[in-house]
Amino acid sequence: MRRVAVLSLHTSPLAQPGIGDGGGMNVYVRELVSALAHAGVDCTTYTRAWRDDLPTEINVEPNHKVVHIPAGAVDMPKGDLLSVVPEFTDGVLRHINANGGTDVIHANYWLSGLSGHTLKHELDVPLVSTFHTFARVKALGGDPESELREQAETDVIGCSDVICVSCTEEERQFIELYGNPPGTTEIVAPGVEHAFFAPGDKRGARKALELGDGPVLLFVGRIQPLKGADVAVRSLAELNRPDATLLIVGGASGIEGETEIAHVHALMQELKVENQVRFVAPQAHHILSTYYRAADVVLVPSRSESFGLVALEAAACGTPVVANAVGGLLTIVEHGRTGFLVPDRQPEIFARHIANILDDPALSVRMSHDAAERAKGYTWSFAAARLRRAYTDITSRDRVVCE
Repeated sequence: MRRVAVLSLHTSPLAQPGIGDGGGMNVYVRELVSALAHAGVDCTTYTRAWRDDLPTEINVEPNHKVVHIPAGAVDMPKGDLLSVVPEFTDGVLRHINANGGTDVIHANYWLSGLSGHTLKHELDVPLVSTFHTFARVKALGGDPESELREQAETDVIGCSDVICVSCTEEERQFIELYGNPPGTTEIVAPGVEHAFFAPGDKRGARKALELGDGPVLLFVGRIQPLKGADVAVRSLAELNRPDATLLIVGGASGIEGETEIAHVHALMQELKVENQVRFVAPQAHHILSTYYRAADVVLVPSRSESFGLVALEAAACGTPVVANAVGGLLTIVEHGRTGFLVPDRQPEIFARHIANILDDPALSVRMSHDAAERAKGYTWSFAAARLRRAYTDITSRDRVVCE
């Protein structure tokens, strides 16, 4: 195995996280492919052209290339992308055939999975699938997806030679909801770039961000109902600390994004905390480390999270996390040691745990140390090593045959 075609149809690994559909998946694909490239794997990432002025190919680094495939209007909303999957697939197939083939297809998200399913049969190569979110898991958190998506995921699962999950909790949920797949499952935990995300000077970080000495709470993520910026605002109100500031770093995402921003602003006024909340435009990924270091607590109130890169990056910077007790957050946050887990996103419980950290300097210092130590176990090079092993295994065994 020496060549991998990585599919990321709906969002580019080169796009700014926190804008539109860009988020943790962008970071995951970019950093994992980079680590694979450093290990000598020839990786080409295929993504849909999302601007008119994009070059067809961008050589990011040795062994790491991004190819933009024209498929539909550049500003097409995510909800309409299913219609351009065949066009995207044809473009990827032409490029692969014109450039010497590939040994493995690795699809990210269900839309890419549909493309990967077709390419597996056209090219007679193994298919690896990383879904990032599953429809049935999202439904458990109150975010039901279409029957069409659920059926598509089932079809892709039935043809995948390997399904990558991020942690044991995601694996447990997957098997519980979908059953044992015909292929294998592989736990490939995301990593963190420790050169950027590491403990640092809180006072210096606050000075750079023009923050005072009062408590700082931080929410990082796309503004959409799933991510729970409204829960962060309610938690701030429950905290009842007029000297506390909540930073919300991110932009509107999806068809409900602008509506959710309006909802959060209305909630701020209703709860009389509008002077304590500061919205910050999406930041370049490495700049987020300054925000993590400036914060006393990072809030992750998502309704569902397959992993939760924000929680891991915060921990790597030595900042305690208070998070909803779901998905990968159960793995990242060790309750009472590196942060706190909240059942059912209850703002009053979020506030109580935030107060525990703010009011107990010894606890805060201990959690900061333990969080950073725990985060050291997550590296992109280790994730790439797990994935390389999985790639090698599937190229030397019989492939899954669709029923």
